[in-house]
Amino acid sequence: MTKNNDKKLKHRVSIKNIAFITAIVYYMELMLRININSNFFNIGLVYSMLIAIVTGITIDLIGSFFTKRKKTVLIIMIVFVTYLYVSQMVYYNIFKTFYSVYSAAKAVKAIGFIKDLIYKIAVNLHWILLMVAPSVFYIRNIYKKPVDTNNSWIKRVISLIIIILIVSGTKYTYNAGGQIIKSSSNGPIQIPEPTLAVNRLGLVSTMSVDLYKNILGFKEEEEIPEFVEKPEEIIWDNLEDEIRHNKNLGLSKQEIEYNMIEIDFDKLIVEEENEIINNMHQYFKGVEPSEKNNYTGKFENYNLIMITAESFHSLAIDKELTPTLYKLQNEGYNFTNFYNPLWGVSTLDGEYVAITGLLPKPGVWSMYESRDNYMPYAMGNVLRKKGYTTKAYHNHHYTYYDRHLSHPNLGYEYIALGNGLDVEETWPESDLEMMELTADKYMDEEPFHTYYLTMSGHMRYTFSGNYIARKNRELVEHLPYSEEGKGYIATHIELDKAMEYLLKKLEEYGVAENTLIVMSPDHYPYGMEKENLDELAGRELENNFELYKSSLIIYSEGIESITIDKPVSSLDIIPTVMNLMGLEYDSRLLMGRDIFSNSQPLVIFHNRSFITDKGRYNSVKEEFIPNPGVVIDENYLQNMLEIIERKFYYSEQILDKDYYSIVFD
Repeated sequence: MTKNNDKKLKHRVSIKNIAFITAIVYYMELMLRININSNFFNIGLVYSMLIAIVTGITIDLIGSFFTKRKKTVLIIMIVFVTYLYVSQMVYYNIFKTFYSVYSAAKAVKAIGFIKDLIYKIAVNLHWILLMVAPSVFYIRNIYKKPVDTNNSWIKRVISLIIIILIVSGTKYTYNAGGQIIKSSSNGPIQIPEPTLAVNRLGLVSTMSVDLYKNILGFKEEEEIPEFVEKPEEIIWDNLEDEIRHNKNLGLSKQEIEYNMIEIDFDKLIVEEENEIINNMHQYFKGVEPSEKNNYTGKFENYNLIMITAESFHSLAIDKELTPTLYKLQNEGYNFTNFYNPLWGVSTLDGEYVAITGLLPKPGVWSMYESRDNYMPYAMGNVLRKKGYTTKAYHNHHYTYYDRHLSHPNLGYEYIALGNGLDVEETWPESDLEMMELTADKYMDEEPFHTYYLTMSGHMRYTFSGNYIARKNRELVEHLPYSEEGKGYIATHIELDKAMEYLLKKLEEYGVAENTLIVMSPDHYPYGMEKENLDELAGRELENNFELYKSSLIIYSEGIESITIDKPVSSLDIIPTVMNLMGLEYDSRLLMGRDIFSNSQPLVIFHNRSFITDKGRYNSVKEEFIPNPGVVIDENYLQNMLEIIERKFYYSEQILDKDYYSIVFD
């Protein structure tokens, strides 16, 4: 009888331990959901609870193999899980996304952000304490009370069966109707974007799938999207609209030419044995190419300066404070509906999209992963073949994000802090100083293509924590903004000075009228508190779309200024520049489209929200909002989601399979 009572007691202790760990994990999930300020009440609450139960059982199961040290093992695991939640919460507060396991493995690269990290920990200390409190309570109590030492294999098998049932059931219901994207062309479960995935599935599930696919290399049998004849064909509402558009461009139907090259896809399909690559050939063969137009070759043989500007935004453009940026925007091509989505690896993914015309692969550093791939549509490679001098400059450490490996592969002589660019090492470094040190290095070597990645606009936007903000403090002291608002404007005054110097040097060398300048942001200034962004805007900015509405600059001295209202994004930059410079390229092989072509607009966001000429789809709210007077077909939304999912899928395959090297042999 005593043995039976002792056995029952051990079982109760085990169940209580699992329940306690489950409650802790679910509590931290709820705290994280509150912090990301997303859609709180959705199916994710249920999935998070189920995975919390799995986590509790798993931790207890692992502990069962350490009879004498079970308490120590349980403490180590609960500390580890708590660390994951706290670190992800702090990371989100800095970068407005969650880090992947891949990025965590490369965390040493983020040492330059240590001051920002400490600052964010300090300002979020109350949240951190609230999140860790239950774990601290659990650890204190585990020393005072007995732990279950019933380590029988029967108990372990039962625990494993429960885990398998819950995980399988969760995955089945997710695939059946709770998934982020449901598409007939989708294959296995997809985690498209960390924030949305955490909101729908929970942190543990998201990181587990990320670990499973991208780090351990385990993959489910890959279901290839079904072949769709003309997968992205341009569909006009009626023939009159198409004729009217072509007439506006000065084209008749018979005169239309396409930005494409002769690729024998039929031969490639016949000769290709790999099923995935064969499917890619069929897909790209069916993509509708974009048309040439009146802007094709408008800047043929021009020099090209491309700039990815750190945290640049239209909010930083002011006629008095940043007159050069104001001039570039308003005297060049003025894009009133340009969007700059935030991707999973913030700066690096934003740069990747803008200079490759491809969507980034979730969970990895796509730019780094492309380091050994053939990249024929990177402008450095394109223009180097045409005899251009091609250099890239960055006023921060040359090894950061391993750009010293990726950027030479894009066709550049890559020069940054530590390998030839002797800017003063401050936080952040000066864009003006970078221009002063580099302009004379290439402007007498026409034709030239120079790529700049700026740094001055980097967070944190306080006068104590930002050298550039402090440097320009006197110029913004009069502004009716918070310190963060003033600091942000101050950092972009430095960018403005840099651009003023650049234009001046172009004039001195007599090449201003023969040089095209293209500048876009890497991402919106997520380093600012939302309320301070609203302050700069003079109103509350909507979170899912408007926050990412920004500024694209395309300018050349003497250019005829025009306004473009068409919705466009950073994904469209490369095909647009290729068309403007009259370069030969195949528009079917890029995910963006030439802005000046008659291609229907499509702005794709990180969470699969989108904007077209018909309206906008908010994936967080699962709501499509049509434009005034627009009535859409009942299949329109599903078709658009499938188009978008294919774009993400084939972008990923281009990267993974080094597809361009196959197509161009």
